[in-house]
Amino acid sequence: MTVGGLGEDALVAAITQRLADAGPPAGVLLGPGDDAAVVAAPDGRVVATTDVLVEGRHFRRDWSSASDVGARAAAANLADVAAMGAVPTALLVGLAVPADCSLEWVLELADGLGEEASTAGAAVAGGDVVRSEVLSVSVTALGSLEGRSPVTRGGALPGDLVAVAGRLGWAAAGLAVLSRGFRSPRALVEAYRRPAPPYTEGPRASALGATAMVDVSDGLVRDLGHVAKSSGVGIGLTRAAFHVPQEFVDTARALSADPMHWLLGGGDDHALAACFPPEVDLPMAWSVVGRVEEGEGVLVDGQKWTGPTGWQAF
Repeated sequence: MTVGGLGEDALVAAITQRLADAGPPAGVLLGPGDDAAVVAAPDGRVVATTDVLVEGRHFRRDWSSASDVGARAAAANLADVAAMGAVPTALLVGLAVPADCSLEWVLELADGLGEEASTAGAAVAGGDVVRSEVLSVSVTALGSLEGRSPVTRGGALPGDLVAVAGRLGWAAAGLAVLSRGFRSPRALVEAYRRPAPPYTEGPRASALGATAMVDVSDGLVRDLGHVAKSSGVGIGLTRAAFHVPQEFVDTARALSADPMHWLLGGGDDHALAACFPPEVDLPMAWSVVGRVEEGEGVLVDGQKWTGPTGWQAF
């Protein structure tokens, strides 16, 4: 059965039922099925972010399952909420889909969206569907600061520690593998298909006194460059501070690649990078990889980074 053959009303009903099976968390007071959703905002403020995934640009159906695509679309937004020091509460999804797309693919996409939202403690609260020649998924994520101040990109101070929570380079390594026509190492390929952002570490970093934070979606050097620019500082990274997994070493050798390019220039893992006052005792989830300095831009071992500069939309 195709979505075109099913029709809009029946498609919306099928998606709504699929999402309802999981049940909404407490933060979603009224979920899919009405003109609009109702999401609790006890803090009086709502953190909001949006992102768009387009087939052929951000994903390929021959590389990823529908559920994988849904999970990636959700993760890209949920991680942005966490990077503000907030707790995700809800997702709103806009789906533009060709009429010949199968109903089962769309329902599996909904499964992936719902599963990833649930992982972060959120739920899909509503959305829209429209016919399109190009398959696109637009997601808006909402979150609650729970009384805390937002952690922006603009508060880093010279002397701060720069630390990372979550995986770096795994998605980029997986993309390199898939781009060469391979499907293994499986751990790398799966990391590309389904990122694993450390959602709880965003609010935790805020509670620890993080001065600045960013979601690593486009590459560590590029994303920390945003922090450096917004804060009016320089950031110095140390190569020796980064652990290079054996999977990277072996795969880089087979592909004639540099694993540091994946670690420092690769995106889509949605790790969190944050700056902390030097006296903060960081938990094990955070690894110190550099320091904030006087100056501008990001340096690696005191030198300008000459590797990949990360994802760019244009």
